[in-house]
Amino acid sequence: MVSRALPYWRLSGFYFFYFAALGALVPYWNPYLATLGYGEAQIGILMAIVMATKIVAPYVWGWIADHTGHRMRIVRLASLLATLCYAGVLLDNGFWWLVLVMATFSFFWNAALPQFEATTMNYLGDSPMRYNGIRLWGSVGFIVAVAVLGVVFDHYDIGLLPWILVFLFAGIWGASLIVPEQAVTQQPPEHESLRSIIRRPEVVSLLLVVFLAQASHGSYYVFYTRYLETAGYRHQMIGLLWALGVVAEILLFMFMARLFPRFGARRLLLAALALTTLRWLLIGTFVQSAVVLVFSQLLHAASFGVLHAVSIHLIHRTFTGRHQGRGQALYSSISFGAGGAFGSLASGYLWEYAGAQTIWFVAAGMGLTAWVITWRGILHHQGVMHR
Repeated sequence: MVSRALPYWRLSGFYFFYFAALGALVPYWNPYLATLGYGEAQIGILMAIVMATKIVAPYVWGWIADHTGHRMRIVRLASLLATLCYAGVLLDNGFWWLVLVMATFSFFWNAALPQFEATTMNYLGDSPMRYNGIRLWGSVGFIVAVAVLGVVFDHYDIGLLPWILVFLFAGIWGASLIVPEQAVTQQPPEHESLRSIIRRPEVVSLLLVVFLAQASHGSYYVFYTRYLETAGYRHQMIGLLWALGVVAEILLFMFMARLFPRFGARRLLLAALALTTLRWLLIGTFVQSAVVLVFSQLLHAASFGVLHAVSIHLIHRTFTGRHQGRGQALYSSISFGAGGAFGSLASGYLWEYAGAQTIWFVAAGMGLTAWVITWRGILHHQGVMHR
């Protein structure tokens, strides 16, 4: 049961600022670095640092949170230190200085979200389906940042970006200050070790699935814009397609509370992976058709929205008690960290040596493999995996 009233807007505010910062960083950081005179290799290194720390940082901070029991203290400290570290961008723009700034900043920034996810799920208690109604405000924040900054940078120098990001990172810290700590629910007398949980076949299957699912998105997050540019699409159209995907994600989050009890986590996961595979096949095969691309972007509701919502739900039900922080951290590290890094690196080499179209077919292969693992490894009778 939830031990206190759900602070809906306080929780939503954190997600809004966190993903608004992501909406400013991901699309505009690379163009900003290019204006400083950095080449693609150097920009790639700086972006890879953010991904690399996502593999390590969530688990380190998750271990600390699980042993102290004070998740929001960790979130507040990590958010503050991330803001202060990123502010170093304002002091100098030398390459090695930026390497240091991005490494320290991302180590703290990547620590905050998994612990906040665990806090949110603790507040929801026996109503985990309400998560989607809170998390959708993160998607709203992303869209607002992308749209507003697109207009801003059409009229003003993109050199304003570091100042805007410092403001948004400070907003994350400010939002964390007003979210009360939520105690972990009472643990059962016999508490299973973290190692034994991870060794369960269905948990191994789930972690493999989230790794492959995010790896398949590497082509999308890194090369979707460039792929459409080579096909002759204008930036305005490309921007609209990106926004459409996030709008579909928001709409999905609004209805997830109804889908969970009706279909169950396993069926939703299978459907999402099937649609993810279809999405990459459509992009790779019918890039010249704007209608097909619009439809494929609507499938972002499944490939990200359903997959993320179901994964958060299963991780929360699997890693209970004092393991919640490390469970969410493990999910973040393996999926968005290791999976995202592998998918980005693989798609880059595939584009160079096998052609642009190949990356989408390989992504579809990853999605299909994840579907098979789900079908064989996450069974109806395996406890929380079907609820």
